Amino acid sequence: MNVLVVGGAGYIGSHMVKLLHESGYGITVLDDLSCGYADAITGGTLVEGSYGDPNILEEIFRLKQIDSVIHFGGNIQVSESTEDPAKYYKNNFANTQVLVDSMLLHDVKQMVFSSTAAIFGNPKSDSIDEQHQKAPINPYGNTKYMVEVMLEDYAEAYGLNSICLRYFNAAGADPNGMLGERHEPETHLIPLILQAAAGRREHIGVFGTDYDTPDGSCVRDYIHVNDLAQAHLLALKHLQAGGSSAHYNLGNGKGFSVLQVIEMAKKVTKCKIPVINYARRLGDPDVLVANSSLAKTELGWKPEFQSLEKIIEHAWNWEKKHWGKLDS
Repeated sequence: MNVLVVGGAGYIGSHMVKLLHESGYGITVLDDLSCGYADAITGGTLVEGSYGDPNILEEIFRLKQIDSVIHFGGNIQVSESTEDPAKYYKNNFANTQVLVDSMLLHDVKQMVFSSTAAIFGNPKSDSIDEQHQKAPINPYGNTKYMVEVMLEDYAEAYGLNSICLRYFNAAGADPNGMLGERHEPETHLIPLILQAAAGRREHIGVFGTDYDTPDGSCVRDYIHVNDLAQAHLLALKHLQAGGSSAHYNLGNGKGFSVLQVIEMAKKVTKCKIPVINYARRLGDPDVLVANSSLAKTELGWKPEFQSLEKIIEHAWNWEKKHWGKLDS
């Protein structure tokens, strides 16, 4: 089977490419390298360009005999999406429509789509399942949800089946140290903490210590990037076996507070991590945890790295290998 991996040079996409390569798939990666890195691609062929370019897509689908698409492309920064919504509506939504229209032109009718827990907005419960109301509160969440709705309509009208996987907090790194997280700028909590541990950052900021949680800092669900990749592979196999469209929430089902993550990072790194407390950010809910039972039941998904300590350990190994530990 030949798979087109859109955004395969990015953080989660590169881990997916590695797993597909190890699983014997033919792989074509389409990435404009605006947020990804060519050296993160460990298998298949890289085509540099936009998934919103119909000419590039025409060439890929015509020459590569693509059977399925896994779509990681898109912009992911919530704050940027509020400052420049046009960028998000263009790249996350409009370009995705170009992609799925090109798929239909070449009779490719299987897509696994990288969605997000941001489609739920401010949650109404501490444990979020697939039926939770969809009420995104920023352009990032809006554009991801718009794609989900479009894919539902395309399945009904054109038979393009898709599985939308809604991530909570992707974290960790390849256990073998080959791949890890490289965002510029970095916005995710665990790599920011580890940058502070390594001396690449002066401190880690804690935004809010008055939440309705045991220690006052907000609680989030962290899911290992390799477990996310495994979920994508299972979703792909489900579609290839004739399965219909579906949506799944992906998380560990257990939340950790910001302060708990910092304390675990201190334990793993054995480094001092300076902390500065700031006021809350608008729109940050107290608790955001996934109910992933449906993915486990229907896809047979079994997360391997559910320990926060192991997630941080793998991320720290990557931090030390890629950047070098500067200071204890």
